Amino acid sequence: MIALEGWAEIRRLHRAEGVPIKEIARRLGLARNTVRAALRAEAPPSRERGPRGSAVDAVEPQIRALLAEFPRMPATVIAERIGWTRSLTVLKDRVRELRPLFVPPDPADRVEYDPGEVAQCDLWFPPQPIPVGGGQERVLPVLAMTCGYSRVTGAVMIASRKAGDILAGMWQIVAGWDACPRTLVWDREAAIGGTGRPTIEATSFAGTIGVRLKLAPPRDPEFKGLVERRNGFFETSFLPGRTFTSPVDFTEQISGWLATRANTRVLRSIGSVTPTDRWAADRAAMVALPPVAPSIGLTHRVRLGRDYYVRIDANDYSIDPRAIGRFVEVLATPARVVATCAGQVVADHARDWGHARTITDPTHQATARALRRDLAIRRQQQARSTRVHGDGHVVTIRALPDYDALFGVDFDPPPRPGSGNR
Repeated sequence: MIALEGWAEIRRLHRAEGVPIKEIARRLGLARNTVRAALRAEAPPSRERGPRGSAVDAVEPQIRALLAEFPRMPATVIAERIGWTRSLTVLKDRVRELRPLFVPPDPADRVEYDPGEVAQCDLWFPPQPIPVGGGQERVLPVLAMTCGYSRVTGAVMIASRKAGDILAGMWQIVAGWDACPRTLVWDREAAIGGTGRPTIEATSFAGTIGVRLKLAPPRDPEFKGLVERRNGFFETSFLPGRTFTSPVDFTEQISGWLATRANTRVLRSIGSVTPTDRWAADRAAMVALPPVAPSIGLTHRVRLGRDYYVRIDANDYSIDPRAIGRFVEVLATPARVVATCAGQVVADHARDWGHARTITDPTHQATARALRRDLAIRRQQQARSTRVHGDGHVVTIRALPDYDALFGVDFDPPPRPGSGNR
């Protein structure tokens, strides 16, 4: 077959310069029939080569047999089964060509969402550690929510992937929107619906707002592909080249970037407009937020021991030691850790996002020292305040404050009438 360049030269000599076929054959060293065939051809000669043999041809029947029984078997496993010892590249190429013949097609439809209908939720774990104080750095999750109609995305860094922290992040985002989509889509995140059913915390959150919580089918990331693609966009367009001083700084930076960059870029999927252009209609169709905020944050109920600390998210927080032996209710929001006992606040700390740290209120330490001093005095008094029973054994005369503590009298009893300053 004549080369493409030779074909073009033959046609130029014959058509443009009028050179006869015999002369063209002499000049180019070709047969006259070759020149005639080039002149008769209506299209340039193809450069495609004919089929070439491959070492995989001999084992293709074995590959087909394995794929017929196990359509999704990886190429590396196929190589092991057939005893392949040569390059894996050519085998993988052949498996890639043959697999569609045995795997049934799985088409994905394009889904159109109505305004206010849905928001997809997911956790993104930036690979960059974030400073959390005290010289520590942690890889923390970021909660992202993408609205189906407008594609507007909100994101906030949270302290952990526990239910209370996730729900706190969701409330922070929808509170910023001042409305909530009618359906919140989640995957099988353990704290939201790891068993295939929404957890009690997630159901309570959705019920308080008055929206629906929908879980994606197992092993189907395309079900919430909108927010999954946003996560990839974060890693390629937001994260590179940035530094962060704290989780709050991270949230401020990504919120500003979303407002000025991600939510203002033109998207072909929604008609070559920006998410901001669709936001007004999307938000108008959402559910208004309730007057009472849903229950969020980490909760814990424990009887306070002599070691007057409670553990929240791997950190220990001090509690007023006067509550020792009584039940303490602890609520940890992203900002604060507050403990109450019988309706009274017995601890209020700033939330520490570090790990394995001890947070102590100096007043709690001072109270503990005072209680130990009082206890030592009482013991001395009790040692002196004893009497001998008629049968000879020693009976301790207990102080009245011991009975107050036994029956749960308040720590600071109200003053008697008339005892105040006049």
